[in-house]
Amino acid sequence: MALHKILKIVALLLGVVGVIFLAMIIAKGDEAVSATGEGVDGFLYVAYITFAITIVFVLFFVLKGIFAGNLKNTLISVGAFLLIVVIAYLLADGNPMPMQEGEMLSASGSKWVGTGLYAFYILAILAVGSMVFSGIKKVTK
Repeated sequence: MALHKILKIVALLLGVVGVIFLAMIIAKGDEAVSATGEGVDGFLYVAYITFAITIVFVLFFVLKGIFAGNLKNTLISVGAFLLIVVIAYLLADGNPMPMQEGEMLSASGSKWVGTGLYAFYILAILAVGSMVFSGIKKVTK
């Protein structure tokens, strides 16, 4: 229970500090902030601290859950995900492409963007398929 109280206090403090920095940004005005970026640093530091705390706790509880649960099933799931990423990587083409800023996206960068898209499509199809299968199975029972 002590950890819960400490986390509530830290969250409250980060929220208050974030609101203070937001008020400072609003007080400076749009022109000053967009021209010089003045006042944004503190707001970003609060976001970085919040993000770091979140990442630490997520990693801690994920690792705790992995070792407390069935390690074999976890490794099978991770392996299946890696297999999907490998399949997506093989499907993706690596053609250099022009970007909006006039620069060129490298072949490797293009291949990884394509990999991400294909992996998303494969996972989305699997998710929708599992929902449809579950619904059909439920209706037939």
